[in-house]
Amino acid sequence: MIEPRVALVTCAELPDLDPDDRLLIAPLAAHGIRAESAVWSDPAVDWDAYDLVVLRSVWDYPPHRKEFVEWAARVPRLANPAAIVTWNTDKTYLRDLTRAGLPVVETMWLEPDSTVTLPTSGVHVVKPAISAGSRDTERYDLASPEERALAAGHATALLADGRTVMVQPYLEAVDTVGETALVYFDGVFSHAVRKGPILDGTGELIDGLYRAETIEPREPSAAELAVGARVLTEIPISPPLYARVDLIPAADGTPTLLELELTEPSLFLSHAEGAADRLAAAIVAALHTDA
Repeated sequence: MIEPRVALVTCAELPDLDPDDRLLIAPLAAHGIRAESAVWSDPAVDWDAYDLVVLRSVWDYPPHRKEFVEWAARVPRLANPAAIVTWNTDKTYLRDLTRAGLPVVETMWLEPDSTVTLPTSGVHVVKPAISAGSRDTERYDLASPEERALAAGHATALLADGRTVMVQPYLEAVDTVGETALVYFDGVFSHAVRKGPILDGTGELIDGLYRAETIEPREPSAAELAVGARVLTEIPISPPLYARVDLIPAADGTPTLLELELTEPSLFLSHAEGAADRLAAAIVAALHTDA
């Protein structure tokens, strides 16, 4: 019997995978599957040689999104599929989820051909719609003339670069309760973690890819799980092999969607017993489905 091959896709900065993703290799081997890292932008990789190509730490794609989406469309057996990648790598997907009636954090959208207009007060986050790892994402107190000017300058620079800009209120719960990240494999809830604040003003990126954050296991509430389940029903192709739903309590405590991560989310396998085994089992099931 030929040993199935699975590519765990990464970026050139992490050719041997993120440590969390390496936890997948052993449980896949236990299923008789050979898993190996592969850099998405490496022209020497023969993607047709793999039985399944699983996106993982492709955190360098934002400046090269056009090339990344085109690459995804060429890969014959990609998880998550290219249609999801195209939809999910531009955070304007949040507009779709808002129209679907989901509780999404309030967002002001600025398009490249628009004039910069900002709220007159309150702490807000300014970021591009195409981004990963909180790059080019900054927090400003818009009641301060100095910070307001910085925010306007940041937004103007992003718009001048042809990027859609998002302006969102900074919710205090980020600093107190923290975000709740719900992780799903094949549409089934696996585990949750608490994500601490990362917009602390340092702005430093690890490996030039992402900002560090404090992660710890969390037991999600029934309300959070209910919102997560609703979010999954709005994914264009369901169920995805993996998904992460990032929630934060609104002022009234209602779980509110910050992001739906379907392309390259950290899945925090090391923070939940059996998580790597569950994802490996989902990959095995996907292989059998595609066979």
